[in-house]
Amino acid sequence: MTSGALARVETELPGLPEALRRVGEVILGDPAEAARSTIIALAERAGSSPATVTRFCRAFGFSGYAELRVALATETGRAAQAGWGAGVGHEIGPDDPLDTAIEVMAAADTRLIQDTAAQLDLDTVARVADAVVAAPRVLLVGVSTSGDVARMLEGRLRRIGVPGWSAGDAHVALAEAALLKEGDVAVGISHRGRTREVMEALAEAGSHGALTVAVTSFPRSPLAELADLVLTTASRETTFRLGGLAAVHSQVFVLDAVYVAVAQRTYERTNEAFERTISAVESHRVERG
Repeated sequence: MTSGALARVETELPGLPEALRRVGEVILGDPAEAARSTIIALAERAGSSPATVTRFCRAFGFSGYAELRVALATETGRAAQAGWGAGVGHEIGPDDPLDTAIEVMAAADTRLIQDTAAQLDLDTVARVADAVVAAPRVLLVGVSTSGDVARMLEGRLRRIGVPGWSAGDAHVALAEAALLKEGDVAVGISHRGRTREVMEALAEAGSHGALTVAVTSFPRSPLAELADLVLTTASRETTFRLGGLAAVHSQVFVLDAVYVAVAQRTYERTNEAFERTISAVESHRVERG
């Protein structure tokens, strides 16, 4: 992982062992300083050892501290150039003016999408899109807010002629998954990757030969471990928007990337579908007065 490092550290920090968590806290506290520090200096600031810092680096996919420093320097430089700092990490108080709250939200969401794009594995997106194009059936499973995201992708895919179904009920999801076969695709959406209903449906689909895809902010989660392919999302919590609520924009962005890749691969069919569906609903649009 050479991009999106800060987002990944922020997302996974609560689940790290204490020693690694201290290293992550120091890095998130001042990423630019961490990019300039030696491994010894960083270890001292975290109250740990260079060996612990090395373990931290490897836990996030880096070969060592030198590679992590390069990634941090790149990200902090890009963030400064784009002006990401303003509003990021600020809390929204009950008496804050609405324009202040909106500024904090806009900064957090802008950074969230940038973090998600930076860490997105394009090869995996392409493989998922290829499988969706060829699949007789595509099953999308999510519950709560992730279920809403699944239904959004279902609508996008069906609008361009892709046979997709979403399921948020555990029994429906399992029944649909049991009917899948080799060549079909099952996509499970879960912020933390620990939603039992989503995991069970993906496991059922995989047992019948379907390609399984996990969409999660935690690449080492149980859902990710049982999936054939993993698409990672970022999550940037703000006041009143925690956990899965904070990850919704990221989930939509990742699945929109899959949708666009599918549309590219079915360009002529997609354009024909758009023309036909636009024509079908045109009579329900009110003319300007």
